[in-house]
Amino acid sequence: MRRDKIWIALAMVVSLGLFAGGCSSSAGEGKDIVLKAGFSTGASDPRVVATQQFKEEVEAATDGRITVEIYSDGELGSDSDLISGVVNGDVDITASSAGNFANYSPNAGISAFPFLFDDFEEAWKFVDSDTEAEAEQELIDYNIKVLGHYDNGFRCVTTSESAGPVNSVSDMEGLVIRTPENQIVMQTMMLLGAEPKVLEFTKLYDALSKGEFDAQENPIPVIYNNNLYEVQSNLAITNHSYDVMLFVIREDVWESLSDEDQAILMQAAQNAQQKDRELVKAQTEDYIQKLQEEGMTVTYPDLDEFKEATSSAVELFSYTYNTDLIKQIQ
Repeated sequence: MRRDKIWIALAMVVSLGLFAGGCSSSAGEGKDIVLKAGFSTGASDPRVVATQQFKEEVEAATDGRITVEIYSDGELGSDSDLISGVVNGDVDITASSAGNFANYSPNAGISAFPFLFDDFEEAWKFVDSDTEAEAEQELIDYNIKVLGHYDNGFRCVTTSESAGPVNSVSDMEGLVIRTPENQIVMQTMMLLGAEPKVLEFTKLYDALSKGEFDAQENPIPVIYNNNLYEVQSNLAITNHSYDVMLFVIREDVWESLSDEDQAILMQAAQNAQQKDRELVKAQTEDYIQKLQEEGMTVTYPDLDEFKEATSSAVELFSYTYNTDLIKQIQ
């Protein structure tokens, strides 16, 4: 495993030399810089809305010398495509669930363990802590610089009409459920008795409309903003996993910027982070009623039995995650 990482790092050193000159020019040379920001979700998603604010602040503060081009709806690819695009230089900026970075640093998704947090404030305190920063440290080796921590909310389960509503753990038994390529989320679903299968988000709506899955799980703002209520009938407020999103930029681009421009981008990123969090929290509170108005049946299962069923998740991943980080979480 370590040898593989060394070879990847060596390959990156070579590739960085090849593409560094192809990215937008460094601020130190006084040339214009164009940053491509890609997202898998639609333009109304909080991560895209917040990045629009980031774009406006950066462009205003630099008098247009740095511009940010935003591509939503998977125009530049799926979440995995966008992250690998940051690694290899095809995409400059993206925001994606921390667990989606597991191919580069498994520890980055450590906050996704089931039922770690009771509310947003508790979750934000953790992801802004030194513990989360330590978990993300390896990403630098793969050309990924974390600018901030967007919020995707608490993940909940939706089911089709034929699968019926989820009122208890027993209702999860045998459900073929779409999950992202996130090992913690997949294991959580297996512990609950479901059968997780990975599918990129850009293909999810069509797959659900064709009945390829009994269920899926996502935060409430994602469910509403991407019209998943049109292809799912039931929503269970399980809040089984908190979904922090890493708002990232290419490390080689970041290093090419002057100190002044780095400060501008970092301040804009922190402001965008705050915007995103406010939107997600408000939408989580407001959109349950909207989903009911759209025809979804909403249930509130007893989460104690869900917590009990998934209590072994941390132990199961003790071989994957940094032991010290596991202890800090526990």
